Amino acid sequence: MDGIDVLVSEVGPRDGLQSIAPVMPTAAKLDWIAALVAAGVREIEVGSFVPARLLPQLADTGEVVRAVRHRHPGLHVAVLVPNAKGAEAAIAAGADKITLPLSASETHSLRNLRRTHEEVLEEVQRIAGLLGACPEGTRPAFEGALSTAFGCTLEGEVPEAKVVALAERLVALGCDEVGLSDTTGYANPAQVKRLVRAVQAAIGPERLSGLHLHNTRGLGLANVVAGLEVGITTFDASQGGLGGCPFAPGASGNIVTEDLVFMLEAMGLRTGIDPERLMAARAVLKAALPGEPLYGFTPDAGLPLGFRRAA
Repeated sequence: MDGIDVLVSEVGPRDGLQSIAPVMPTAAKLDWIAALVAAGVREIEVGSFVPARLLPQLADTGEVVRAVRHRHPGLHVAVLVPNAKGAEAAIAAGADKITLPLSASETHSLRNLRRTHEEVLEEVQRIAGLLGACPEGTRPAFEGALSTAFGCTLEGEVPEAKVVALAERLVALGCDEVGLSDTTGYANPAQVKRLVRAVQAAIGPERLSGLHLHNTRGLGLANVVAGLEVGITTFDASQGGLGGCPFAPGASGNIVTEDLVFMLEAMGLRTGIDPERLMAARAVLKAALPGEPLYGFTPDAGLPLGFRRAA
């Protein structure tokens, strides 16, 4: 996107809210999203098209997508879908980007989506067909997100060759791009560099530009720096560190958006996000979820004296 070096994609309204018990009212979600947009956030994953009985926290995703597109026409509106039925709903609502998760760990795939690898890949093919039928100019971008790419709490080590092979299948079946997700917080900087390079060599660097990292073991920002060093330009983060994975035991801790933005701007990389306005968005979130713990070092310590955003 013009005017930025690194895209910080806010996933709190999806990944964050699906991982906590309280259900945030739709109006509060829209207020929070509006505050994030005011801070300069350019891409937000606003929800997921999953059955309401499974994730009641996200039952209003269609309503949220339509409202956000109307109120914030410049925002890139992203959603997660588990299958072709979800993709149909996302297309109808007007999402700009749809992401389908494919767990590199088949055990996690069965727990998360109740589908084997081959069954998920069949859904990828169906979604690609749906997107191919979209009128020109209305087709959302299609990302295949490889979850548990760096390790799994259910299976342990995930072979890197399996991750590479699944990335190749996703692209062959119609995904525009592939994202790597550290769903369980297993990744370390050396592993991030090694796996990103391996996947980029297989599918092309232009098809792998984003990482979804967790801070479960305190390595989230270190892994971001490792990603930057191998050409990654998009990083997911969640305001207040909300989120994890309800189907992977112990998988807590998305990267805190406030800490990520501060680090990138302090490094001289432009995010387009104003840290002070981001703190104002955090206040909106806190008011909407009273009693829910929010995390982050930058919000607690404040910005350093004399701090300036990247020019």
